[in-house]
Amino acid sequence: MRQSHHFCFLSQDEIDSAVKMLLSLKMSYKAAMGEDYKADCPPGNPAPTSNHGPDAAEAEEDFVDPWTVQTSSAKGIDYDKLIVRFGSSKIDKELINRIERATGQRPHRFLRRGIFFSHRDMNQVLDAYENKKPFYLYTGRGPSSEAMHVGHLIPFIFTKWLQDVFNVPLVIQMTDDEKYLWKDLTLDQAYGYAVENAKDIIACGFDINKTFIFSDLDYMGMSSGFYKNVVKIQKHVTFNQVKGIFGFTDSDSIGKISFPAIQAAPSFSNSFPQIFQDRTDIQCLIPCAIDQDPYFRMTRDVAPRIGYPKPALLHSTFFPALQGAQTKMSASDPNSSIFLTDTAKQIKTKVNKHAFSGGRDTIEEHRQFGGNCDVDVSFMYLTFFLEDDDKLEQIRKDYTSGAMLTGELKKVLIEVLQPLIAEHQARRKQVTDEIAKEFMTPRELSFDFQ
Repeated sequence: MRQSHHFCFLSQDEIDSAVKMLLSLKMSYKAAMGEDYKADCPPGNPAPTSNHGPDAAEAEEDFVDPWTVQTSSAKGIDYDKLIVRFGSSKIDKELINRIERATGQRPHRFLRRGIFFSHRDMNQVLDAYENKKPFYLYTGRGPSSEAMHVGHLIPFIFTKWLQDVFNVPLVIQMTDDEKYLWKDLTLDQAYGYAVENAKDIIACGFDINKTFIFSDLDYMGMSSGFYKNVVKIQKHVTFNQVKGIFGFTDSDSIGKISFPAIQAAPSFSNSFPQIFQDRTDIQCLIPCAIDQDPYFRMTRDVAPRIGYPKPALLHSTFFPALQGAQTKMSASDPNSSIFLTDTAKQIKTKVNKHAFSGGRDTIEEHRQFGGNCDVDVSFMYLTFFLEDDDKLEQIRKDYTSGAMLTGELKKVLIEVLQPLIAEHQARRKQVTDEIAKEFMTPRELSFDFQ
């Protein structure tokens, strides 16, 4: 799903910063105690009680919600702890082998390397698929600016692979309404960003016959199926629940408070009557970054109460900022990101100048003690983008032993990123307004559902 940006209050007055601080304290408390908000936790996902051990204090360090991702560890978020805290399941070797058997394809490098690392009900999706029962994919993007960075591509690269190997339809939600509510944008700006971002998404290679991309501002007004589901969800989620899940307060606009229902609605097949007619039984699979999970915990809680199947999920890790894995890459900080519009020269400069290094201070020390791949951002980026497993392993060994220097590691990354971004830009140039319009027009999609 989206990698949304850091929550920044544009008015910067005292009330807002106090609210923000309070929120953050509330969330840290919840992370450390595992107790707070228990009443509001959807019944299917009780607050985990395993956080009372000696490492309860450590859990405080990681803060993850749909707007902010923060940790004090240079290695990044502790994803195993996050699985426990969110109550999801780890994607293990067994599940990866099962995906390989079902599709007859080698698992994507994101699966092989634990970049997509957590799931909810993926086995159910595979059960259905093996029994020739249909499912569809749903992911999305919050278009907060025209600038998209490589981190934003992660869910889409993987979703394209899923679409190809399973041969299923896909819906992509552009939450321009959300960005209007959360940021200092006009409605026209938000919609404009949605269309521009859609072109970058189309450039990932999605099949026009199997993909519907929609702007909420646009689609909500013309689809009774979609709006009816939004209202059903709104009726079955209380203010108390969304306060518990999202940390909303009494000073948040009612638009924000009701927005989660809009992100939930595409999880139900009859939100897209032109694709699925009035069928309500088609299972949905949502690949997204794990910060989006709260929306879908809410969705999964409400689904059985309105007579729909629960959506399944595949969660990815965050794409780390150039400065280090303490935060995810953010489009609002140009130095933390490699943008899809960057030139080869800009990519080279950014990696060389800003990419946090796990190398030693001097060449002598580095040769003697080696580098630390666990905190080295250039190495982390290679795990996302270098396809060759053997080459990656060789680099890991050479860097850890000190045989490879930081400059050499950065050079490898630059040589991987430059063509990747250049090819993206070339494909993006081919996407005309007409093509974008066609992807964004509600229509029948082709697939083999009985």
